Amino acid sequence: MGTESKPLDPAIREALSGISTATLTTVLLKKGLRNVWMRGTVPIAAGQPRIVGRAFTLRFVPAREDLATPESWSSPISTRAAIEAMPEGCVAVVDAMGVTDAGIFGDILCARMKKRGIAALVTDGVVRDLAGVLGTGLPVWCRGAAAPPSVAGLTFANWQEPIGCGGVAVFPNDVVVVDQDGAVLIPAALVDEVVALSAEQERLEGWIMEQVEQGVPLPGLYPPNAENKARYEAFKAQE
Repeated sequence: MGTESKPLDPAIREALSGISTATLTTVLLKKGLRNVWMRGTVPIAAGQPRIVGRAFTLRFVPAREDLATPESWSSPISTRAAIEAMPEGCVAVVDAMGVTDAGIFGDILCARMKKRGIAALVTDGVVRDLAGVLGTGLPVWCRGAAAPPSVAGLTFANWQEPIGCGGVAVFPNDVVVVDQDGAVLIPAALVDEVVALSAEQERLEGWIMEQVEQGVPLPGLYPPNAENKARYEAFKAQE
């Protein structure tokens, strides 16, 4: 209903697929962005892969009895309609206001998302029909599960608008990376720079880990002092 979805450069997707959310939060912290990790977005199953995609946002507001009804599921502004607007490869990021006693999506909706090629569902709320959701194979990051439907506690408002998810401001087409540590947001305007900085951060930390395994003590190594920075640069020059 709002901002048009944009595709993500496959090269960016591939690069970020090799970078952990922990590294991304460090790089973004160095750029002054502290609030990028979405609280409560926990992988619903062990072993879910790291996933990268542009954010497709959905927003719920508190339930209002005249709006939050089973009949609302057939409205032109509904979760069903939003799913049909999602582009392949996006990450659906849902602002459920942290509500944990009403499941925003169940197995049927998740199955449709999986069929449409949606990369993942990320929410600060919960899902329902847990066994069925797991059976769809759709990767999900959320707070858990609850039996009641969304309208028991929430009213669906719109999609592709700025939202808050887990205390983080998420705009349509920002980039989201999820792994076993949770979900991290990269502002769309910073993606290219963050990719370059993160690749170097991963390289540095890989070298530091090698030094740790060789018995080098941490002071002056992590973070590296001038001497260890010089050693690292010499290592890079030999590659």
